[in-house]
Amino acid sequence: MDGERGGEIVVVGGGVVGLTTAVVLAERGRRVRVWTRDPVEATTSAVAGALWWPYRIEPVALARVWALRSLEVYEELAARSGASGVRMVEGVLGETRLDEVDGWLAERVPELRAATAGEYAGSGIRARLPLIDMPAHLPWLRERLVAAGGVVEARTVSGLAEADAPVVINCTGLAARELVPDPSVRPVRGQLVVVENPGIDTWLASTDAAGEHAYMFPQPGGLVLGGTAEEDAWSLEPDPATAEAIIRRCAALRPEIAGARVLEHRVGLRPTRPAVRLERDALPDGRPLIHNYGHGGAGVTVAWGCAEEAARLLD
Repeated sequence: MDGERGGEIVVVGGGVVGLTTAVVLAERGRRVRVWTRDPVEATTSAVAGALWWPYRIEPVALARVWALRSLEVYEELAARSGASGVRMVEGVLGETRLDEVDGWLAERVPELRAATAGEYAGSGIRARLPLIDMPAHLPWLRERLVAAGGVVEARTVSGLAEADAPVVINCTGLAARELVPDPSVRPVRGQLVVVENPGIDTWLASTDAAGEHAYMFPQPGGLVLGGTAEEDAWSLEPDPATAEAIIRRCAALRPEIAGARVLEHRVGLRPTRPAVRLERDALPDGRPLIHNYGHGGAGVTVAWGCAEEAARLLD
């Protein structure tokens, strides 16, 4: 155990979960290297919207703890300079009544209340939540890691045992399907459209009667429109018809979006699993292996809580 505390750690995976885990460990005095196949700006996390809200994540009880801890961190970051990309922004979650919100959320989330008719045409709740600009946040995490003595290395692995450190942490997301291997990890494809912001400064998320999603997140680089949740879809190519449908659904909620100039198309594969895998394991040679993957579309929401739990598993 003493060797684990003093030895080097390799975190495999450079998305928001991997980087946050590495930051927590490095700032506790551990020597940490992150191995990432893609630059952090090109990971799945870079595609995220990214609004703090527990979304399709199990186990619920643990996710609540992880999400609340992450909320504390994001609130602290939002109160500082904007370098982290984290802001507290008001918005509306449609098709949700106040009495449907879990009690722990109602107690903890700032200014949570029922939306007025002028704010949303239907039942909805209004809240002030962390909204994270991922193109800014991921490089900020990398810089914070480096400032704490950590290193980010471009590495592609075919197995977790290739990591040359006394302790390995698996934050590989969807790649865990092959690397563990864990066939329960499946992709849920998300497509987004970024348009010039016509003046919208609040977020909105809605689901229509057919189950189609519409959401808009005002970010520094434009208004992020979504979205899709296609299970077991692997294509990373933006589909033009899907993009048009996203814009159409969002424009039905905010007509000024209809004429906005399209800036960018984004596609990401959420690493979904029946439940997050956050536990201690061992590599074939006996070295400690910490799994921290399967967060689906809630990686940003639980990143800090999961990172601290991963660190505890090494104590």
